[in-house]
Amino acid sequence: MKKFLNKVDNMLVESLSGFGTAHADLVSVNFEPTFVTRKNKAKNKVVLISGGGSGHEPLHAGYVGKGMLDAACPGQVFTSPTPDQMLAVAEATHADKGVLFIVKNYAGDVMNFEMAAEMLPFEHATVLTSDDCAVINSTYTTGRRGVAGTVIVEKCVGSLAETGADLQTCKALGDKINQRTASIGVALTSCTVPANGKPTFDISETELEMGVGIHGEPGRRREAMREADAIVGDMVAAIVADFTAKNLPLKGEILLLVNGLGATPLMELYLIYNTAAKLLGAHGCQIARSLVGNYTTAIDMAGASITVCLLDEEIKQHWDSEVHTPALRWGC
Repeated sequence: MKKFLNKVDNMLVESLSGFGTAHADLVSVNFEPTFVTRKNKAKNKVVLISGGGSGHEPLHAGYVGKGMLDAACPGQVFTSPTPDQMLAVAEATHADKGVLFIVKNYAGDVMNFEMAAEMLPFEHATVLTSDDCAVINSTYTTGRRGVAGTVIVEKCVGSLAETGADLQTCKALGDKINQRTASIGVALTSCTVPANGKPTFDISETELEMGVGIHGEPGRRREAMREADAIVGDMVAAIVADFTAKNLPLKGEILLLVNGLGATPLMELYLIYNTAAKLLGAHGCQIARSLVGNYTTAIDMAGASITVCLLDEEIKQHWDSEVHTPALRWGC
């Protein structure tokens, strides 16, 4: 294993220290317990808090700022943050209109956020993201996994919260977006967790993992490597089938997000986008909004995911609104 690190046990602290210094105009980083907050505490609004294991950067700390999250709790690599972290950051950022947790559907994340929520002395609610249509059940989740669609939820609900909307209205929008979003990922290589020092799984040069999870969880099947058009065709077909199964016809305006998993060049991501756009257009979709890049990664995994969100005027309005975070910014 070759990585830029000093001591494995110090990697998260050193990385977050660098993140805080690089974006000192936008965020503050706290240790013991560890959390990231906006530089200037929000007032009189629903506070949005997310978090999860590190290794998925820029998710979640990179989305702390105006128009998205108020705070994020980073755990160790691929390890859920603790209830103490979540409780401390909620108490530090609470702004008199309640706290909304945005939680990816992984067993450790769900359990720890629930434990923290039970100890909160003020109003709170949770949006559980579960956009991964690759696997219905896994050892990591109860039901579908939360993956790159989480970015869309955080962006749009963050926009709504900025308007002064109440807690239940913010939760309702998050739940709606989650229902109208589907994702699937594919891996060409494994990720390597620094503390383990070796790849999470073995995969040959002639294979790919269709439907891989963002922690290296197994996907739908192990397949032979083939041309990109065929790979993307299977990914789009899975997303279309998922919308059909939810009785949500995939027609009209959509947001198309092509997300890198950490080690895939932009040249390849745009190639994937090109094919996906053609296939979805032929299916009757109009790509009204798009995003291509590394937004929900799996450390150093070579691979990509495709996310489709079925838009309506409300979602589109909040996607377009001003956002100013370390990893996502427009309109400012």
